[in-house]
Amino acid sequence: MAAVIEKEKKKTSKGRYRQSQRNQCILLLLLNVLFWIFVMFPIIYGFLMAIKSSADLYNPAAKLIPLNPTFSNFVDVFKLAPIGRYILNSLIVSVAITIFQILTSSLAAFAFRFLKFRFSNILYALILATMMIPGEAIIISQFLMVSAWNWTDTLYVLIIPYMVSAFNIFLCRQALDSFPYEVYEAAKVDGCSNVNFVFTIMILLLKPTLGAMAVQSFLSGWNMYMWPLLVTNLDEARTVQIGISMLNSVDSQSLVLMVAGVIICMIPSLMIFVFGQRNMVKGLTAGAVKG
Repeated sequence: MAAVIEKEKKKTSKGRYRQSQRNQCILLLLLNVLFWIFVMFPIIYGFLMAIKSSADLYNPAAKLIPLNPTFSNFVDVFKLAPIGRYILNSLIVSVAITIFQILTSSLAAFAFRFLKFRFSNILYALILATMMIPGEAIIISQFLMVSAWNWTDTLYVLIIPYMVSAFNIFLCRQALDSFPYEVYEAAKVDGCSNVNFVFTIMILLLKPTLGAMAVQSFLSGWNMYMWPLLVTNLDEARTVQIGISMLNSVDSQSLVLMVAGVIICMIPSLMIFVFGQRNMVKGLTAGAVKG
């Protein structure tokens, strides 16, 4: 009799535990859904506004859901301004900045981590100190310099000032600190040159970090606004961020067109972030624990 009672108690305990786990999963799912709605609401609201017609824009009955949804606004964006050219320029600039920053940051981090030279710590500290200088403090002097060199209205004026990133150098160096110096010494004993070590061994060790750097660099280049606004006046060199702001002056009913342009502009950023977020998290935590 006692054994039967004990067995029933165990069944009851297991049932309560399973019910508790089920309730926790349901609660967690509801919290995730609420958080997703909170985060995605601006994008959803922007998309709903982008498919509104001009008549629905100021219609009180269509504050959120358009009464006559239309996708013609996305087509009109490309008709009223050379948005396709602006997107291509932004892609060229963003990809170039990403490649150069990965290359320069990796080489600089390798030098500071494995090469022994005088004043390396002082130089590294000076590089990190540049992160404390706001970009707005030097943007005028940079503009005067590139204007004197006749670099305005070109794509390379958007790329060259951002070829090096102090933050990415720091991120890469921190990741390398978790790898023992003996790895480099063993490679040198085997006859591996510094160039071969960087591009055959170190790159593989830094794969998560480089993924995070690529996402961060691309998004920074894609979202640039102030610098392209200062140094570009021709359509051949303008980026998509500047092109969207121009939609405000090409059409009197341009609010829905601007929102449609913003939605188009967000697509590459969202794709890069969605597909690269895992590497970004791994890369940002790669140097958190030293082994």
